[in-house]
Amino acid sequence: MSTAGFNSQNGTGSGQAYANGPSQNPVALQQLPGVSYGMTHQPIYNPMQSKAPVHPGPGLYPSGAYQPAPPVSSYQPGPPPTSYQAPPGQPLLTRSPMGIPPSQTPPQSASPGPRLSHAQATPPPSAASSSSYYPNPQQLQPMAPSWQYNTAPPPMGPPNSTSTPPRGPVANHVNPTSSSTVPPPPLSSAAYSSGPGMPPTSLQGYNQPGMASPPMNPMASHTYHPSRPAYGPPTSGPPPSGPPPTGPPPTGPPPSIRPTPLPTGPPVANATPPPPKADGAMAGNGPQSSNSYNHADNKMAGPPQHGPPGRHLGHYPSLPPGYQNTAAPHKSTSPMHPAMQSATQPYTQTPQPYQQPPGGPGPAQLSPSLAAMSLQSSTPEALRVVNLLQERNLLPPSPTPAPTPCLPQDLQKINCNPEVFRSTLTSIPQTQSLLNKAKMPLGLLLHPFKDLTQLPVVTSSTIVRCRSCRTYINPFVSFLDQRRWKCNLCYRVNDVPEEFMYNPVSRSYGEPHKRPEVQNATIEFIAPSEYMLRPPQPAVYLFVLDVSHNAVETGYLNVFCQSLLDNINTLPGDSRTKVGFITFDSTIHFYNLQEGLSQPQMLIVSDIEDIFLPTPDSLLVNLNECKELVQDLLRSLPNLFQKTMETQSALGSALQAAFKLLSPTGGRMSVFQTQLPNLGVGALQSREDPNQRASAKDIQHLSPATDFYKKLALDCSGQQVAVDLFLLSAQYCDLASLGCISRYSSGSVYYYPSYHHQHNPAQVECFQKDLKRYLTRKIGFEAVMRIRCTKGLSIHTFHGNFFVRSTDLLSLPNVNPDAGFAVQMSIEENLDDMQAVSFQAALLYTSSKGERRIRVHTLCLPVVNSLSDIFSGADVQAITGLLACMAVDRSVAASLSDARDAMTNAAIDSLSSYRQSVLTIQQPGLLAPACLRLFPLFVLALLKQKAFRTGTSTRLDDRVFAMCQLKYQPLVYTLLMIHPALYRIDDLTDEGALNINERTIPQPRVQQLSVEKLSRDGAFLMDAGLVIYLWIGRNCHPNFLSQVLGVPSYAAVPENLYMLPELDTAESQRTRAFVGWLRDQRPFFPSLHVIRDESQLKASFMQNMIEDRTESALSYYEFLLHLQQQISK
Repeated sequence: MSTAGFNSQNGTGSGQAYANGPSQNPVALQQLPGVSYGMTHQPIYNPMQSKAPVHPGPGLYPSGAYQPAPPVSSYQPGPPPTSYQAPPGQPLLTRSPMGIPPSQTPPQSASPGPRLSHAQATPPPSAASSSSYYPNPQQLQPMAPSWQYNTAPPPMGPPNSTSTPPRGPVANHVNPTSSSTVPPPPLSSAAYSSGPGMPPTSLQGYNQPGMASPPMNPMASHTYHPSRPAYGPPTSGPPPSGPPPTGPPPTGPPPSIRPTPLPTGPPVANATPPPPKADGAMAGNGPQSSNSYNHADNKMAGPPQHGPPGRHLGHYPSLPPGYQNTAAPHKSTSPMHPAMQSATQPYTQTPQPYQQPPGGPGPAQLSPSLAAMSLQSSTPEALRVVNLLQERNLLPPSPTPAPTPCLPQDLQKINCNPEVFRSTLTSIPQTQSLLNKAKMPLGLLLHPFKDLTQLPVVTSSTIVRCRSCRTYINPFVSFLDQRRWKCNLCYRVNDVPEEFMYNPVSRSYGEPHKRPEVQNATIEFIAPSEYMLRPPQPAVYLFVLDVSHNAVETGYLNVFCQSLLDNINTLPGDSRTKVGFITFDSTIHFYNLQEGLSQPQMLIVSDIEDIFLPTPDSLLVNLNECKELVQDLLRSLPNLFQKTMETQSALGSALQAAFKLLSPTGGRMSVFQTQLPNLGVGALQSREDPNQRASAKDIQHLSPATDFYKKLALDCSGQQVAVDLFLLSAQYCDLASLGCISRYSSGSVYYYPSYHHQHNPAQVECFQKDLKRYLTRKIGFEAVMRIRCTKGLSIHTFHGNFFVRSTDLLSLPNVNPDAGFAVQMSIEENLDDMQAVSFQAALLYTSSKGERRIRVHTLCLPVVNSLSDIFSGADVQAITGLLACMAVDRSVAASLSDARDAMTNAAIDSLSSYRQSVLTIQQPGLLAPACLRLFPLFVLALLKQKAFRTGTSTRLDDRVFAMCQLKYQPLVYTLLMIHPALYRIDDLTDEGALNINERTIPQPRVQQLSVEKLSRDGAFLMDAGLVIYLWIGRNCHPNFLSQVLGVPSYAAVPENLYMLPELDTAESQRTRAFVGWLRDQRPFFPSLHVIRDESQLKASFMQNMIEDRTESALSYYEFLLHLQQQISK
């Protein structure tokens, strides 16, 4: 049995499974031999499936043809997993195949309960094998390819609730007509009190912050119309087709590919490949969890069931600059970076009332006529056939927006902003077998706590939710009449509460469909008392600082103390805010900051084996009452350890002490570490062999060396403590092990390699800017997040930093606005009788001011039954982001080479499916639909990205950090890390420039990532997300050198220039405005490096030239030839 999978389950011994995100600790991740978790369900297509190697050329990416025959390319099951015997008294933890949903178990309620002991937090085991990315090992049939694509999954047991009516038509709540549509009055930020027409049931407030940038979900005008047809299955005719034509998706660059000799034999560019044979039936397996609906998140989640989660990337929208259409600039006070602007463009139009044609169907109904959209006279732009071998310049010169789902106009206008909630496919297939045939991953990318310029906030004593599945009322429910509404997820009919009949915006009664909750796909509720298990916790910040000799040498302590002094009055919180400090080297130092002391007292605990708190009541103090003592401590700390000779680091003991200190309240622990912990619990040894960095065929030590940090993180999660890790080091620190403390406690990881206050000023500037953002950004405490979806769909694997508390409840002790998440999905039951499905993410958290709040995002997508519609709705950016998350998990659970092969196969599979099943006329060449034309480029970019590249010297911590970023960052930032944006900037002009706050921002064209685009007489800026390079050509015009860099000649350009001088010239102002604008578009601060041909950093710059060949990696054209060779087999 093959058990390739990233999704793990940890059982409690009583049959309850807890699904956890990928990246489990391999120490404990094994599986009992002979135990099969497979069921007879339809396997999920897994783009990350590794296929047996192809033999024509020595290092080609393995990928197989889809013939049932067993030629060279057919897949063989991987070796059986090793066994792991659970220790006595502990439940055996097992991990299911990658990408397979957890087994069916009743969802765990999040009701309060005892917190788990340390022993219960053992990480689950996993079985790693190299079979597939969307795995499904079951019994592999001997002659079958790797996936079973064409059998529909059997139903997953009884319906969720006996009271749930059968799946019926989904009706939208509103039927705007030309005569009755009235736009709602503008929202005001004042709370509404009950007016004459309001029932005396309760007071409710509705406030909306000021509108700066474009509204995220402009409210469409809706009017209740009882006679409107239901928004559900059409009375006749085929189901609707995919989304309307949209521009091709954008691209994003990454760094380096594994050594692969060129394909042997003559080029196949002009050969006419024989049509591939039909897919063979494929054996697969894996339990699929039925969609669970419970109301765990209407309370604060109770006892965490300790198991693993893990993901570091986000679900976020949009492409790097230049990959988006420059349509008219945003009507916003602060135009965004094209990468981020793209996703919002379709959603920022002013809402226009939808005029219903007389006698026509209701606009909210997906009428049968929509089914013909993709069959009209012209082919949609998304399906335009592109021969990748002939079209060289595929990069759009301007931003490409996220694909717009093919929904009626009134629904589309209020759909969720793709910057917040985005699907890899904007048209959902009717069946799992149809999804398998398309060979594209189905998943969601979320950025749930994103800073928004417009967020409607509702205060009400009644939050309206479905009585069956606990879905929050949203714009995609249907009102049967004024008193009843039908849930769009489980189809139960619910009563409309009396209070909901009053509309606080229009101050009218009897129009529930005009309430803000039903007009906005993103909304925030101020929660009543039943959403609290205890009084909301105060904001509590504990700083844990490395003060060993190595730490003092780096000089980070001065920067930290000064930054905290500068921002101490802007820390999020209220009059209850608490702070505390712990420093450590070979001993642990606490600081008594009790009110009344004349100066802080240092208390040293040298018994690190049995750590205790010397004065538990005075180590965390009220910031307002003890601010002077805190400021005194921050001024004296850097000098206190200036002459220390302590070289050891007892990080594990310091973390245990911090955990004890924060346990009673919960809060945020900020840990600053500069070396490998080498003393006491959690001590680590160096596992990196620098000599093997470039030559190793597979990379070792991507998984943790110990489960100490993961266990401690799970304990922290149970007590509502999140741990953020700042790693500032020139030496190997084993981020693979240390990072677990943040991953499983919903923290963040910041990494500053080679940090030194004198030798690396660019890193110091990054650290300062990042720290300011970190200290002052919005924060949510004791949060839980649940993602629900329409009955028939199932979520099975999560990516991000969190702990999975029950099958679909994520525990987030802290949530921050810069964190992204992703989920993989499968189709459990056929969606034949549905025209649309919905997804809802609900985030329950405590604000820094002590308010319990619920932020709800709802996304609606159409259901289609043809492959062409599925392809036309493919979102290549979102697919790439999800694929990157899956590849990270694959690298850790199996091997880096498996992950690389699986990514290559993902490109082969999708293009092969398109060629076989969608193209009606077979043509020579490598053909792709326009919407996927950048997919091979993005896959090649991933293969060359620091996380996955081989054949190039890459430090292990650098690689692990890149993996963390791919799983944790929102999509828009990840794309730049995968495929950087290259601009020529020595000839910037104001033509097509943006005007922001009286500043002119030039908009140069995005260039392809190839050396042939560079010119020795020019200057080129490369935005790679975390770093920006400015490459100066040897013959660069002296005017640019003097007007922008302030130097007379090329030879005078300083070696380590990391800032652009502020010169009073038009060229300098334009260049600085452009760089500043790029930096302003992201929450972290990218360093700038000016490089010449002789610079050490030139190699890093050149490694991002994705389209060029290197000694160890194919060029883009060679990669395309390889794909064509595999598809043509």
